[in-house]
Amino acid sequence: MLRCRWAASAIAVLSWCGRRHLSMAKSKFEYVRDFEADDTCLPNCWIVVRLDGRNFHRFSEQHEFKKPNDDRALQLMTKCAQTVMEELEDIAIAYGQSDEYSFVFKKKSRWFKRRASKFMTHVVSQFASSYVFYWKDYFKDQQLLYPPGFDGRIVLYPSNQNLKDYLSWRQADCHINNLYNTVFWMLVQRSGLTPMQAQDRLQGTLAGDKNEILFSEFNINYNNEPLMYRKGTVLIWQKINEVITKKIKLPKEAEEKEVEVTRTRTKVVPLHCDIIGDQFWEEYPEILAEDS
Repeated sequence: MLRCRWAASAIAVLSWCGRRHLSMAKSKFEYVRDFEADDTCLPNCWIVVRLDGRNFHRFSEQHEFKKPNDDRALQLMTKCAQTVMEELEDIAIAYGQSDEYSFVFKKKSRWFKRRASKFMTHVVSQFASSYVFYWKDYFKDQQLLYPPGFDGRIVLYPSNQNLKDYLSWRQADCHINNLYNTVFWMLVQRSGLTPMQAQDRLQGTLAGDKNEILFSEFNINYNNEPLMYRKGTVLIWQKINEVITKKIKLPKEAEEKEVEVTRTRTKVVPLHCDIIGDQFWEEYPEILAEDS
């Protein structure tokens, strides 16, 4: 009986202490939380976070990027994007070109309660820190002179077709920009034109005109340029079979032996392909699947 009374008293004391702790945890300053805006993303919408390099024209010149395309810079961007996908949850697909990358979060994602600020800040900070961390792996002979900057924005797309059109827009932009830059830098590097003269030469030209300049003056068939330059990079999740070496001890064997073991892992895989047509989406229907 005494034990029961003691236990009841102890529970009452703990309960009182808990209530007192909760009341003491608040302060007269907590009202400032009311100023925080509700930035919850609409439900059942694709959440796209697109980041861009800040003043990367100057950054590329300061760090002597090769023109019109620097494989090291493009591969570094892709490595950073892969890191973002591996570290953050619910990214279904990503697409990148030049100094930008778009990350598509699933329609049903509940990550951080769908707060837009969380999506944007986590993606941009993870990408920027990865850019600095992995720089030396791609620019072995080029010192990083100053920290790069990236800005981000969030756009919501309610339908699968909206999302496909968005990604098509970014890939079309990749083609337009790369075709122009390829011709521009050929005129500068091989014809000896100044940047201003090359710009004047290309003013008002159409895609066919630029292709003709490349072919007739530089013997370059634009369609033979690397897909990474013309199409950009698509990142998707794929199941990959990996062969690893593992030490095991077989029955009736005194020592361990090394054997090859095949295991299946889901990894972020880069693709350089067309995403404007239907073939890509028919080949990877799981990207847009409702239960993905």
